[in-house]
Amino acid sequence: MRYAQGGFLTAERRAFREQVRLEAAGRFEAGDKTVAIARDLRVSERSVERWRRTWREGGIEALRSTGPASEPKVSAAQFAELEEELGRGPVVHGFEDQRWTLARVQTVIARRFRIRLSVTTVWRLLKRHGWSWQTPARRAPERDEHAVELWKQEVWPRVKAPRRRSEPGSSSRTRPGSR
Repeated sequence: MRYAQGGFLTAERRAFREQVRLEAAGRFEAGDKTVAIARDLRVSERSVERWRRTWREGGIEALRSTGPASEPKVSAAQFAELEEELGRGPVVHGFEDQRWTLARVQTVIARRFRIRLSVTTVWRLLKRHGWSWQTPARRAPERDEHAVELWKQEVWPRVKAPRRRSEPGSSSRTRPGSR
């Protein structure tokens, strides 16, 4: 199964989902229709149909959670250590500039923990822990923020052309009476 944020549900979310399936099992025994169960439990009809088939084949025990699909390859302690390493910057790890790429993070993980992960797995790992893709703002190093703000406040209002108003006799397409 695939879940948002790359999988690895918390124990609480797993328990919640199991409770929903068990509630559906009670409704199966009562003879309720799939559409009504899906609507009331706020899940898809397809999920309810899949649960019903599983329930028929293995009973209520077949709907119980079997635990996490797999253990994460990078433990919570290792990820905390990885975050520290990423905070030190790419140059410290031998890269020529200050950009972290997935391939570079993959290299750091391989060197530090002796774990080989695909670039996709590195992306999912970072996303699951709240990291996001960002583009650095491209600013000239000599940019003077104070001068830019002054220009915006003083010069721009004078340079900016005033908006033309739509008045009777103008070339507006929404003029009354024109069709």
